[in-house]
Amino acid sequence: MPSQSFYELHRDDCDQHEYGVVAEVARSLNSYMQTGEILKRIGDANRKGIASSEIQACVIEHATQLGFHSERQGLFSEYATGSLRPDYFLSLTPGRGIILEVEKGKTLTNNMDLLDLWKCHICNHAQYLFLMVPRIAQNAGPKNVFDSVVKRMQPFFRKKNYVDVYGLFIFGY
Repeated sequence: MPSQSFYELHRDDCDQHEYGVVAEVARSLNSYMQTGEILKRIGDANRKGIASSEIQACVIEHATQLGFHSERQGLFSEYATGSLRPDYFLSLTPGRGIILEVEKGKTLTNNMDLLDLWKCHICNHAQYLFLMVPRIAQNAGPKNVFDSVVKRMQPFFRKKNYVDVYGLFIFGY
């Protein structure tokens, strides 16, 4: 698998029209992230000791234009985990939506990518996950985080392993 910065995974049984709408949103966000100014801002923020909120700040303007809302509360109200919430949420139709999560230094070491997939899996309001992760770790030596996340997530989108997430879009920064 070649190293890249955008990867899509989806279940074979997802609604193709809805997936197409979600894929357009993902591609718009990815194109925005690839512009010169945003690449520079993300590069400046993607340093050791800088919080993921600094990466979020680089994409929030466009994400908001696409309809995402920051840290939407109430998405997990049926669970006893009162503090559980996504970084951002976009409602597609009632009961259908996209969770957007931005990870940084603990993506692999603390399994934050898997936690984000689990959050989307249990969320009754979201069926799609946009996951932003570093391409290369900035803290523990040169580890390709993006490729590792892609490899870890692929099995969940094989028919025998399906989770309740219809599509996953991984953005490397």
